[in-house]
Amino acid sequence: MYSFTLSLNKIAAACLLASAGQAIAAQPAAAQPVTLGVAIPTATHGFTGGIVWWANQAKKELEAANPNLKVIVKTAGSTPEQANQVQDLLVVNKMNALVILPLESASLTQPVAQVKNKGVYVTVVDRGLTSPNAQNAYVAGDNTAFGRLPAEYLAKKLNGKGNIVVLRGMPSTIDNERVNAFNAEIAKHPGIKVLDAKYGNWNRDDAFKVTQDYLTRFKQIDAVWAADDDMAIGALKAIEQAKRTDIKEVFGGAGAKFAVKKVIDGDRLIQANVSYSPKFIYDAIKMTANARLKGETLPAKTIIPSVLITRANASQFYYPNSPY
Repeated sequence: MYSFTLSLNKIAAACLLASAGQAIAAQPAAAQPVTLGVAIPTATHGFTGGIVWWANQAKKELEAANPNLKVIVKTAGSTPEQANQVQDLLVVNKMNALVILPLESASLTQPVAQVKNKGVYVTVVDRGLTSPNAQNAYVAGDNTAFGRLPAEYLAKKLNGKGNIVVLRGMPSTIDNERVNAFNAEIAKHPGIKVLDAKYGNWNRDDAFKVTQDYLTRFKQIDAVWAADDDMAIGALKAIEQAKRTDIKEVFGGAGAKFAVKKVIDGDRLIQANVSYSPKFIYDAIKMTANARLKGETLPAKTIIPSVLITRANASQFYYPNSPY
């Protein structure tokens, strides 16, 4: 009797242990603490101003919702400064995840690869690095469409004939993607000639100077592809000062609120745009934080579509209270 009772007691105890084990297994794994570094350019113009604003919005919202998450936002005005910040985030702040919008592609590839090799999960945003091995994930707008859509629009606007000048951004993978897509589309229209293409560095003052040079050298310009709304402002100023009336269109890009408002109002020179919101830094930070808190990874590439903005749909892209 004693041994039978003892056996029953052992069975009951085993069942209790099994039930407890099942209950523990059924519970979700505890979130692992994440220290997420965010390395972005200083707000030197409208678009980067939007980047900084959206990054800090992400920090505020995500930290409030996740006690196991710390987000550290760093802004840099030069490539060496950003490279140093990435190292500080690793050594001083002990980050285990990084979201970076590189100031330059080539110069930042090695510093980012170094922290990745030390176990940091890396999401690169917008300006891709020169080696995909330096990153875990890439989040960006559709840079091919960013270049192709303006070319299609301008070709139609000019009826397949005319002279275009181009203001490029900064030397980077995304600028190359945009310009290559633009040139590939323009090449389909032999009646259109690209007179010159120089870097305006996504900067109003630089774009103003480049446009002044174009206006001095070329007596007939039918359209300007400024490839960025900040550069479009500089181009417009130069055109206004030169009192040139031959130019039919200044096509910027990224959907800044001033440009979209001009499209809505039927401006003479800015009648279309292409979407490319700085909000993608917010999306990248949120996606990376949520994935790492769960111990998960992101897709290798996430592309946010770019859309042609005309007067017909411009109201959908107009955010008057936004910083950009």
